[in-house]
Amino acid sequence: MRKYARQSHILKLIKLHEIETQEELSSILKRDGFAITQATVSRDLKELGLIKALTKNGRYKYATMENNFDALRERLTNIFKNSVLAIDSSGRMVIIKTISGAASITASAIDVLDMHEIIGTIAGDDTVFIAISDQADLDGIKAEFHKIIEK
Repeated sequence: MRKYARQSHILKLIKLHEIETQEELSSILKRDGFAITQATVSRDLKELGLIKALTKNGRYKYATMENNFDALRERLTNIFKNSVLAIDSSGRMVIIKTISGAASITASAIDVLDMHEIIGTIAGDDTVFIAISDQADLDGIKAEFHKIIEK
């Protein structure tokens, strides 16, 4: 039970503060009444799946994968926005033309969007093929892609 309370507290701390080191986290946990060792903190960080993420001021802090995922999603969306030249369709496929060499990262951006209507993506050098589960969703997906580009 103490383990779950401690790990819950760790998640709350990293959400509220930019904690850069295990030593800093240990110090705060001890201040807050948790009897812990360095090994316990290390194990908790691993079990919680915490990572070091870059802050706006160029330093690293502990973060959840979810926080890092949001930043990754934003970066990939910007890449999508800046790489796409044209969006077309045929049958149950959306075809995206990109600048040369950008199809793979554009396909990754599409995958991160996690649209349930998309079965999968295949990328070449400057073209991405996107398989759609239902042709009825085709126009909606194309509209979503256009929205991203126009932001």
